[in-house]
Parts: sequence; C-alpha cells; structure tokens
Amino acid sequence: QTHLAIATPKGFEPNSAVVRKSSKHTTIEVTTDPKLAVKDADVVMTDSFVSIHDSDAKSKKFLPTFQVNESLMNKAKDNVIFMHCLPAHRGEEVTAGVIDGPQSVVWDDAENRLHAQKGILTWCLT
Repeated sequence: QTHLAIATPKGFEPNSAVVRKSSKHTTIEVTTDPKLAVKDADVVMTDSFVSIHDSDAKSKKFLPTFQVNESLMNKAKDNVIFMHCLPAHRGEEVTAGVIDGPQSVVWDDAENRLHAQKGILTWCLT
C-alpha cells in the first residue's frame, strides 16, 4: 500500500473529510514536522507557499521550516526525486540547489503536462 505524508503548518491542514475518504486507498499521515514527512520518502514534492492572489505575509508561516532544501532532502531515501508543479519561487519553498539539482525531475514533469495539454487541445479542436 502507498503512503502519503503531508507536512504543513497548523491551520493549513488538508480538508479532514478528503483525508478520511482518501485513506480508504492509501495511508495518509498529516504532520507539522517536514523531517518526519520526508523520512524514507521516494518522492518529495512541494508547491508555492502563496497563490498569485494571496499576500506574501502568509509565506512567513512556512519559512524556514517547510522549505525543501538540501538538508531536508538528505532525510529521505538516497534515490529520492524532487517534484514541483511550477512555477517555483527559488529561495522560498525550494532552494535552487534542490530544484536545479540531480534529484529534480521538475522539467520532465512539466514536459509530460505539455503533451497531455496538447492532447486535450487536439481533442477539443477535432
């Protein structure tokens, strides 16, 4: 069975009903400790701390504890990969050393999304 660990500050937890429903298919752990969440992880993924519509003040609740940096990545498995849905804010949710490093697959992931979106456009236009 798969295992999903979510690390987030208090007040930013995922919807409990969604977690409960999803728990039928996978083990889900919600924690406020990113080190615990990445322990033995195969994949570490993050997103931007703030949406384009939110204030940057919200990101202060995430830094520096929830930033994906080299130290945090070292707590995961040796062959861990890093993912981000982009666009990323280097120095905020992820350091340049991680997103541009050898464990990063963000550009491969972005390319996969490009092909999926081209398929949707083709379907819409035919």
